[in-house]
Amino acid sequence: MSGAGSIPCYVDLDQAREVLADMGVELNERQMKRAADKGPNGSRKLPFFVDPIDGRLKIEKGTLVKIYRELQIEAENKYGRK
Repeated sequence: MSGAGSIPCYVDLDQAREVLADMGVELNERQMKRAADKGPNGSRKLPFFVDPIDGRLKIEKGTLVKIYRELQIEAENKYGRK
């Protein structure tokens, strides 16, 4: 989530793909859609939600970046524990 007091920036699937591409994570449209679609257990791989106005899937940009950053930190911490 964005820092306290900052205005959230919601992005759609295509914009989320661009954010990830800027971070070096290249996904095609199908892969991005799969990450946003609900799985068999009813949850999404990433916390997308349906925009109540336009009906498109959205995610908060800062949350998307934070998820990848936290996974990177977790991987680095596990690597250092050997």
